[in-house]
Amino acid sequence: MSEFKLNGLDGGNPLAFLAALGTLRMTTLAYPEKLVRMRWQKNDGGWRPYLVVEGVLELAEWIATLNTALRSPNGQPAFGISRDLNLPCEDFRSIAVDAKNHATKGDRCFLDFLAAFGSEIVEAQANGKKTGLIADTAFRTMSGAGHQHFLRFMSELEKLTEADHLRSALFESWKYEDPGPSMRWDPADDRRYAQRWKEPSGDPLKTVRGANRLAIEALPLFPTAAIGNRLETTGFSQRRRSGAVWTWAIWSTELSLYVVRSLLSLSELQRIVPNRKILRSIGIEEVYRCQRITQGKYRNFSQAIPT
Repeated sequence: MSEFKLNGLDGGNPLAFLAALGTLRMTTLAYPEKLVRMRWQKNDGGWRPYLVVEGVLELAEWIATLNTALRSPNGQPAFGISRDLNLPCEDFRSIAVDAKNHATKGDRCFLDFLAAFGSEIVEAQANGKKTGLIADTAFRTMSGAGHQHFLRFMSELEKLTEADHLRSALFESWKYEDPGPSMRWDPADDRRYAQRWKEPSGDPLKTVRGANRLAIEALPLFPTAAIGNRLETTGFSQRRRSGAVWTWAIWSTELSLYVVRSLLSLSELQRIVPNRKILRSIGIEEVYRCQRITQGKYRNFSQAIPT
């Protein structure tokens, strides 16, 4: 077995957690003949993921393979359906039907991304009225304001991310030296003026490019679903005072991608106070929760806290 300790990722950071899941998913897809699993261990001041791959696998080979898997020759088609997710329901339905018809047992990534992006079954509302547009994922943080585009940023990150970006994001302390785009899933992306020494408009965004690129690949693990007249995203709940809240688990047992997919949707995690005894019996050691914040035309995620 080959084991990689991903020192750069802290399970208490929303972006880092998504990056860990994206790493697990893409490694699993890149090595279909190998058993790939992940566990978390507390050290270096946080929960760090350990990726375990069947057989002998050199670090350089794995990073190169991961980089290749993240750079589709013609680009991931799901990123090219529009610049943002404000799509008319009928248009999205046509795209989804086409993706379903072309999906195969070995390749359903396009379809899985669409299921994570939203659904034409539930219409978005504005001022209490239906808009004719799809309701979309709780992970959506931007819709074109300020030239920030949710899907276009995904396409840009797919083209711009190199192997060195992945290596530094996974194995080094984050230095925030890379220029944007950023998906705004890192609490550090919350750039409100009152919290900063400099005015945000004159302080260029710096991010961790490799983490953002890997985090995008976690979205298929968080599909949306119509619940009554609302669209819900896996892992999220609505709280009267806090609004949209995202809860995730940290596990100590080595789990495969498909087991992790089920774990993410555990109903026990959504309780106001999860039953730790029940969770520890299935290998869950920690539960983190963060709030999705809306500031003007953008969304951000707050610092996570253990529940």
